[in-house]
Amino acid sequence: MQANRLKAFARKLTDGLTLRGAGCILLGAAICTFGIHNIHQRTGITEGGVIGLMLLLEHWLGASPAVLTPVLDLSCYLLAFRYLGWRFIRTSVFSTFCVSMFYKVWELFPPMLPDLSDWPLLASVLGAGFVGLGVGLIVRQGGSSGGDDALALTIARVTRWRLSRAYLFTDLVVLGLSLTYLPAGRIVFSLITVTLSSWIIDRVQGGRPCRAG
Repeated sequence: MQANRLKAFARKLTDGLTLRGAGCILLGAAICTFGIHNIHQRTGITEGGVIGLMLLLEHWLGASPAVLTPVLDLSCYLLAFRYLGWRFIRTSVFSTFCVSMFYKVWELFPPMLPDLSDWPLLASVLGAGFVGLGVGLIVRQGGSSGGDDALALTIARVTRWRLSRAYLFTDLVVLGLSLTYLPAGRIVFSLITVTLSSWIIDRVQGGRPCRAG
């Protein structure tokens, strides 16, 4: 009985997605989480967007990330629902589940890449490559990997900006505010990674969507 309910729930989430589209989301989730787990988290590269805002609020308000993250993500998804519709939310639930699942998978293994803490520029570029390609594949299918994507897609829809500009706008605002508690030297490398990843996401998302053959 429980298995049947799970199957029915999965069918609802993937309704309208082809097998190849769902596969692209799975691949994107695997790629972006691999980069964040093996590069960003190990080297301490600060994020922009919702993650960076969560870290900022945690520092100044002392609030728990366990509380801040769902509140911020939910706020972004509610805003996205207003402008992007139910199908976006439904696909995003599936893609967010895939992202969470792959985070758990990578945590089962020791680090798979060398520690790049002593080479922050290289870490910024490689990290941007993983995040840009992975998130781009997810967004290309009409979903999001979290509140960051939902917010950027909403801004792009409302302002008619390119997606890369919307991502960069949110990242720059948050990173600018982060200067209130982080040294400028660390922010420089974060600027490099968010600028490059925003450009890659825009290029991947702007390509031809994956379709069932």
